[in-house]
Amino acid sequence: MADNVIRIGIAGLGTVGSAVVNILEERRTDISAVTGKSIEVVAVSARDKAKKRNINLQKCEWVDDPRAIARRDDIDVVVEAMGGDGDPALTTVRLALERGKAVVTANKALLAHHGHLLATIAKQHSAPLMFEAAVAGGIPIIKMLREGLAANRIDGVYGILNGTCNYILTTMERTGEGFDAVLAAAQKHGYAEADPALDVDGGDTAHKLSLLTALAFRTTPQLGGLDVMGIRNIGIEDIRAAAEFGYRIKLIGQSRRIESGEVLHMVSPSLVPLRSSLAHVDGVLNGILTSGSFAGESFIAGRGAGGSPTASAVVADLMDIARGNAMPHIFMEPVATLSSRKMVSSDSWAGRYYMRMVVDDKPGVIADIAPILRDHKISIESLVQKGRGTEEPVSVIIMTHEANGSDIRGALGQIAALKAVARPPLAMPVLDI
Repeated sequence: MADNVIRIGIAGLGTVGSAVVNILEERRTDISAVTGKSIEVVAVSARDKAKKRNINLQKCEWVDDPRAIARRDDIDVVVEAMGGDGDPALTTVRLALERGKAVVTANKALLAHHGHLLATIAKQHSAPLMFEAAVAGGIPIIKMLREGLAANRIDGVYGILNGTCNYILTTMERTGEGFDAVLAAAQKHGYAEADPALDVDGGDTAHKLSLLTALAFRTTPQLGGLDVMGIRNIGIEDIRAAAEFGYRIKLIGQSRRIESGEVLHMVSPSLVPLRSSLAHVDGVLNGILTSGSFAGESFIAGRGAGGSPTASAVVADLMDIARGNAMPHIFMEPVATLSSRKMVSSDSWAGRYYMRMVVDDKPGVIADIAPILRDHKISIESLVQKGRGTEEPVSVIIMTHEANGSDIRGALGQIAALKAVARPPLAMPVLDI
């Protein structure tokens, strides 16, 4: 690494990689003034060289194989913006770290699946591995946990971490349209992928939550055992009922200390009280609420996806490397001590629940459901039936007193088997944040 020049190679020139090139060019003078270094793009790689891109690549070399960027002696930092939890991203990052090169990545799936391995390699070769852009786009939540809240014991992290899901739920609430119609509109406007499964089924949120949990509770990213529930089964009747109770439905990734001393982490649509800052994060925005032992509650929100916000986070990491501010440990402490953390998921969640059952409108249905709830130690706080006087099934909505997640799961299974139940029942935790 030259004294005043940081030479980088960019693997992946999609919306994020291209935006990184543009930001580095547009902000060249200011970046140099702040860091004391010039950050120069030496080489780039992408799948399609012929694709038209609104970026200036005249001063850098095109490389067909991204792994070749990691092997080059004239590159100090590799920016991985390809995505995916396998190759070529995995091998590119591994090769770069093994050669002692710093890596900046926006790839949450890669770190969620291989974070411990890559952290080990980074430690062995004293190579920084930076990933501010991997969670919540332009929101500096990684820096907030690593630096701003470093003196705190973190007791809880709650996040709206997927803009697609938040847009769908917000639009359903605003328009009264159902999930399928709003999803189709989101795809038309570019807010949802043609295959939306990773977003709407909660996988993207799970990847991001695993990284936040690793930082907040000083563990390795752990996807195994993480219960993930998406938003496909949320109906407009649920959104309206939640509003009547004083809540809004949001897809929440949460991790928090519980009374046993273990860390609970789970992804689920949840009822968020209107008093909470998270309840007012709308559209494609993301928001994260943390609870620290000294700082108390901290809240941060902003654009969680898109080329420019994510590239902004990538460039911020590059500037930290240029200033010599790269963190010594990827997940807050030496990697050798991280694997012993005990994690539990939704079966250990304790609190109030919202339950919705769609049942035949006939006598005796509630009498069939009540013993199941009793046997699973689930006490009813309120019960409302939506719809009467037709041959169509009706919705029975229950707010429970405090219950255990394992009991809720067991009750749902038995209720679903009742002949009078027309659709699989739904349960969502009610948050007190």
